[in-house]
Amino acid sequence: MKPTLTVSASDPFAVLKMMTNVFDGQVAGFVSPPEITGIGVAFDPVPSQMSDDVGLIVESSGSTGRPKRLEISLAALMASADASAKFLGGHGQWLLALPANYIAGANVLFRSVVADTQPVIQNTRVPFSAEGFLNSVSLMRGSKRYTSLVPAQLDRLAAHADIESNDNAVILALQSFDAILIGGQLPNHGTVESLRSRGVKLVESYGMAETSGGCVYDGQALEGVNLEIIDGKVAVSGPMLANGVGEKFLSSDLGEIVNGRLRIIGRADRVIVSGGKKVSLDDVEAKVLAHEGVTEVIAVALDSKWGQSVGLVLAAREGFDEANLQRILLGAAKPIAVQRVDQAPRLISGKPDYQAARALLAD
Repeated sequence: MKPTLTVSASDPFAVLKMMTNVFDGQVAGFVSPPEITGIGVAFDPVPSQMSDDVGLIVESSGSTGRPKRLEISLAALMASADASAKFLGGHGQWLLALPANYIAGANVLFRSVVADTQPVIQNTRVPFSAEGFLNSVSLMRGSKRYTSLVPAQLDRLAAHADIESNDNAVILALQSFDAILIGGQLPNHGTVESLRSRGVKLVESYGMAETSGGCVYDGQALEGVNLEIIDGKVAVSGPMLANGVGEKFLSSDLGEIVNGRLRIIGRADRVIVSGGKKVSLDDVEAKVLAHEGVTEVIAVALDSKWGQSVGLVLAAREGFDEANLQRILLGAAKPIAVQRVDQAPRLISGKPDYQAARALLAD
């Protein structure tokens, strides 16, 4: 057995120090939620001691249900870090732009320790902004540079680059990375294609806490990872699986393998039945996001006389005509309620807050 060390995500420098102890095998680490407006968030304490193989105790994001705690072994963290570095072309310096209490942010700091590099830490206690991102990028000195973002952050940077078309600072900053991992949910493919065409090296990452974070990059399984499709769902096996999930983890994600590459279709628990027809809420979001003028959208299920129907919370640029939604979405996918907002509600992880979106539509 070894002691457990709990550090708040509000102090990422302390988390980085803790990761050094995790890497050395001295402690099992747990990163507690960050403070909100200076007030600590209540959380269930972790045991004072864990088995010797445990490296981190992490919580899933809870974007589609109640968060659950997982134990990830030091061996799994190392396997994930090494496989990622091999795919990307070597270890390097990282920029932390995500909360460290979730696996994506925790990985940024753990991989910095593995690489023996000093990460640049963006202030994640304030809303993500292009200005803050630019300031952080200006501090990077590594010969290889990486960061991990969620799609909402990438969309915000892309929108800023479009608006500030006479100032390419955002594009230059994005181009300075050897790889930018994009994960957490399906990205806006229009944004991805646009930035890639401008020389930004984006890598779409698929994975979750149960797989120690991203284990599939741009549809390719990382070294040691095996992928299967079982009853339409993605199953993952390999050395980076969390303790207790078994030799194979069956996800809730619908997918297919085409020419050896994984394509994620959406989540099985994000499919509703409306008027006897199946509707993928992830597909609805993708169609709406692809429409010019829409910057953010969250689709949720609402009770209706048809069983369930689509409700939308969306942010759009001035001039967007809501009647366009009737041309974008047909049949059972047509929304019965639409709420316009300045910014879509999100969890501190950057993922959509579906419960908050439902509450907005209820109001």
